[in-house]
Amino acid sequence: MDTKIGALDVCKAENHDVGCLPNSAASTVQNSVPSTLFNSADATLGRHLARRLVQIGVTDVFFSVPGDFNLTLLDHLIAEPGLTNIGCCNELNAGYAADGYARSRGVGACVVTFTVGGLSVLNAIAGAYSENLPVICIVGGPNSNDYGTNRILHHTIGLPDFSQELRCFQNVTCFQAVVNNLEDAHELIDTAISTALKESKPVYISIGCNLAGIPHPTFSLEPVPFSLSPKLSNKMGLEAAVEAAAEFLNKAVKPVMVGGPKMRAALAGDAFVELADASGFALAVMPSAKGMVPEHHPHFIGTYWGAVSTAFCAEIVESADAYLFAGPIFNDYSSVGYSLLLKKEKAIIVQPDRVTIGNGPTFGCILMKDFLRGLAKRMKHNNTAHENYRRIFVPDGHPLKAAPKEPLRVNVLFQHIQGMLSAETAVIAETGDSWFNCQKLKLPPGCGYEFQMQYGSIGWSVGATLGYAQAVPEKRVISFIGDGSFQVTAQDVSTMIRMGQRTIIFLINNGGYTIEVEIHDGPYNVIKNWNYTGLVDAIHNGEGKCWTTKVRCEEELIEAIETANGSKKDSLCFIEVIVHKDDTSKELLEWGSRVSAANSRPPNPQ
Repeated sequence: MDTKIGALDVCKAENHDVGCLPNSAASTVQNSVPSTLFNSADATLGRHLARRLVQIGVTDVFFSVPGDFNLTLLDHLIAEPGLTNIGCCNELNAGYAADGYARSRGVGACVVTFTVGGLSVLNAIAGAYSENLPVICIVGGPNSNDYGTNRILHHTIGLPDFSQELRCFQNVTCFQAVVNNLEDAHELIDTAISTALKESKPVYISIGCNLAGIPHPTFSLEPVPFSLSPKLSNKMGLEAAVEAAAEFLNKAVKPVMVGGPKMRAALAGDAFVELADASGFALAVMPSAKGMVPEHHPHFIGTYWGAVSTAFCAEIVESADAYLFAGPIFNDYSSVGYSLLLKKEKAIIVQPDRVTIGNGPTFGCILMKDFLRGLAKRMKHNNTAHENYRRIFVPDGHPLKAAPKEPLRVNVLFQHIQGMLSAETAVIAETGDSWFNCQKLKLPPGCGYEFQMQYGSIGWSVGATLGYAQAVPEKRVISFIGDGSFQVTAQDVSTMIRMGQRTIIFLINNGGYTIEVEIHDGPYNVIKNWNYTGLVDAIHNGEGKCWTTKVRCEEELIEAIETANGSKKDSLCFIEVIVHKDDTSKELLEWGSRVSAANSRPPNPQ
């Protein structure tokens, strides 16, 4: 029987046993000695941490919620020039904001208080871990004198053991630093931050509430800038892998290549395009890699997502006699309930540090970008798959023309959204039907795109929109958020207004958790309807620039878009789009049925 990728009969767990160094080898320092000598007021632990954040790119913002254990630390962080605190309404949104910031800047940070704040932000940090995002999660911890005393502290679960929070973070961060004395604080902080950058994963730093403001000799000089020496591929292994892959692909008749989400952490997007240019292969992306590959590339054929792929993409990918996947994640969602029609013996799977060709062999200690660039030099040009795509391709149709004042349909909405996109915009898609509708958008050069597919936490987009917009103020973020998801994290629209952001939020009001309805319906998927524009108006409260409107038909939508791009272009624009509860994309209907089937499989007989 054929071995299939992402199929019900073979669904193996992802192999994390990398067997070699992380993304950037060891942390080293530059040879130059810093000359700036700080006075005692600036030679503190808190200021050292602030200077490190500025150095790594968290130059203008960190997201925080104050609590008594982190107040002194916050004082010293905000005293650093160039580091501006953005207070969030809750810790979950602060974590999501750091996630969104990291997607644009490459690293983000949030600051919360001990346990009550830490456990609240934990869900967001888990999401960042799943998406390979370096987020520095900083927690104001207990007074250093209380460790080992058997005392019971507030903000804990009532036990004299302060490690509950730490143990929770151990599974969703790649390094944990508990700073409860000054002697090793410098080393712990630097190790934590450099590890986040090398591993492209979140880290946890807990700092005793009485330590942030104390001067110490280790902080008296300007910290030496990080210099993370790049991880190197094993030269012999790289040559062997390139040779084997070139032989595999060059003998194929109609090979294709598909980009996956791990290309981000591997910094391999440019190398992937170089291979596409050299090979002539048809080029697709997995849904969670949308935005990582230029869609104006002449060989781009769309999103490969099994049965819910963009038009004509799956037919070309699944009929290929060889496919190269760069940085894929084959989970139940990306495989549409394990229903992909892929065969392992036809596949080259390129992960950030290893390559597997067919059913074997596997080559370890190889950087993805090195492999793709090496392979590009060995490929024979073969555009057969792309020519086949051109033969069968039929341009997209248009939604049925709406009658005057006819209730707005979702497909009409996104027809108009397409015209809003440019190099000066970025799209944020919330978990739900926006996943599928936004996948069909054609991104112009320079247009950003983000969504959280692996973790899929509803409500993520509100905080992520805040963080992403703050990281790239030159772009106007356009967010698509379902009503159910918005109810989870709505508060930080307040922070967007306070920070003067120009985001356009399309609130899709269809009366419930539509993505859950299509997987398994029940009365629990119906939510209380809110006056969403009224809520945002109340949050606005006349302070800052904010404009809201409700849209029920195409005529009102056109007027709203003109206003948002015209007289309200410098305001946060909140557009509530009221649609029928059963108005969903055809892709969600198909995907929901297949995921439901996968979820409802009976137990295997023992």
